[in-house]
Amino acid sequence: MLFAADVSRQIDPLAVETMFEAFAKAFPLSARARKWAGELASGVACNLKPIDERIALASIHWKLHRLATVDRNILRIGVYELLFEPETPAEVILDEAVEIARRFSGEHSPAFVNGVLNVIASQRERLGP
Repeated sequence: MLFAADVSRQIDPLAVETMFEAFAKAFPLSARARKWAGELASGVACNLKPIDERIALASIHWKLHRLATVDRNILRIGVYELLFEPETPAEVILDEAVEIARRFSGEHSPAFVNGVLNVIASQRERLGP
């Protein structure tokens, strides 16, 4: 869903909420999964600027707009969780993001996603959100 919002250049809270409602109707989710997915999508949309700034700083030699759309949005979700979901261990966030990259992105994406999120996770540990 964030991929579709990104491709259409509509990652703002209202557009993401509208897209999420359509997504939730098209794909049956448990109440718990729907709530969590909605919180992630909304959280990314509402905090897009600080999330993208962190990704840009951590992805040396890569411009944010040049990243593969799948990778960019996997990173956005991971960074959102690292910055705004402190009760989730960083290791869990990184493992899940790498697994999603392995499943849905290119051959080198898991290592790239891991590297960028690892930089941001280490900053979280040193500096806090």
